[in-house]
Amino acid sequence: MVPLPSPPQLCVLESAVVAPPPAPETSLPLTFFDVYWLNSPPVERVFLYRLTPGTGHDAVPSAILSTLRSSLSQALRAYFPLAGRLRLTPGSADRYELHYQPGDGVAFTVAEYAVDVDELAADGPREVARILPLVPPLSTGVGPVLALQATVLRGGLAIGISLHHAACDGASSTRFLQAWAAASTGAGAPPPPVIDRGLMTKDPSFSHIYDIYVGDLTSTEEMEYVEFSSDKLLATFTLSKEDIQRVKDVVAAAAGEAGAPLPRCSSLVATFGLIWSCYQRAKDDDEASSGDPTYILFPIDHRPRMKPDPVPDEYLGNCIGAALHAAPKDQLAAADAGGILVACTAVAAAIEEAMGHTTSPEKMGSWPKKILEAVATGGGVLSVAGSPRFRVYDVDFGFGRPAKVEIVSVARTGAMALAESRRSSSGGVMEVGISLPPAGMQRFRKCFDDAISWLHHH
Repeated sequence: MVPLPSPPQLCVLESAVVAPPPAPETSLPLTFFDVYWLNSPPVERVFLYRLTPGTGHDAVPSAILSTLRSSLSQALRAYFPLAGRLRLTPGSADRYELHYQPGDGVAFTVAEYAVDVDELAADGPREVARILPLVPPLSTGVGPVLALQATVLRGGLAIGISLHHAACDGASSTRFLQAWAAASTGAGAPPPPVIDRGLMTKDPSFSHIYDIYVGDLTSTEEMEYVEFSSDKLLATFTLSKEDIQRVKDVVAAAAGEAGAPLPRCSSLVATFGLIWSCYQRAKDDDEASSGDPTYILFPIDHRPRMKPDPVPDEYLGNCIGAALHAAPKDQLAAADAGGILVACTAVAAAIEEAMGHTTSPEKMGSWPKKILEAVATGGGVLSVAGSPRFRVYDVDFGFGRPAKVEIVSVARTGAMALAESRRSSSGGVMEVGISLPPAGMQRFRKCFDDAISWLHHH
């Protein structure tokens, strides 16, 4: 096998710490929603932007980098907890908090990378090793929760973000990025974050769940993540409005023929179902076609469902729960309508079950154990990162919409990345990022292409 060429070297031009305007010392206790993520790998995203001719690799105006730095400080005025650090609450053995004190700041790196932005922003398989240098390092566990990097590319600029998931969820982090972008362009600031953790502890019946989560999930030995390897690839698959409608039609017809209940097949269910079925079909191991269970796991935002009162959309922290369901491998991998129906039925059932969890402390407390049990079966868990609701392609720092947004950390976690399609004007609806080794990527691409072709010629 011919070894892959080494990726270009990243040249760090500046390492700084950007602080918000001084705010009062603040400690935000982690809730059970937060501590769930304590030992998870950081969420790593890259926003790739094309720049106009004359502002490429050789001449990105220093004004752009200066504006990014100053506007970051402005954005952190409202989001100052993200400049703080995770730590054990003083005097406690198992209570954690996000602590900010005046003088804290966010690591902000400026770098240069001799790669064309168009190469990195392509949909086809790209080496993760060539994209990974665009995200700054961030440790797991206690310590800083946010690191940022602006990298000058040939013909473009990359904004990389590494975020500790225990600090906040994707909805919160995207709101922060939108606030930073608004400060960079001088646009009106979006609504400020709500940092009152008391909103999450109003119902005393949930008070014991923190202890359950700490016991189940703070042992790194129990949590397994896909090992990052230098040959891994990352590719993007776009589903059009027509693709998704065909999935819905096929599911309805297949359920009718089988005399089975019709699952609630939203665009999200259709997307998850098609990708999950293709993902299982592309597996190349002895168990791929067995009747053993394999699982899908994805987040559900519980802000509007919290009791006794809904939590505001602007809440800064984690407020997502787990939707988990199994399907038999052989049925999931079945060609044509069979596999898609099984997948969509399981995804719809996972959503229905998860929607009822906010009213049940017992169900909320059982999430970690169920996830660990699913992992322990060895049948595989396909998880999901991101959401089309985040509108990541609206994050404009003053040089246009992103040419591409990647969740690079899926190469470590084995998740599929999900976003709204940047090609909405040409019919794209959903954008899915998949990271696999070369042979697995080749099989998945064939399964996906065959499925799309079958959907439109069935």
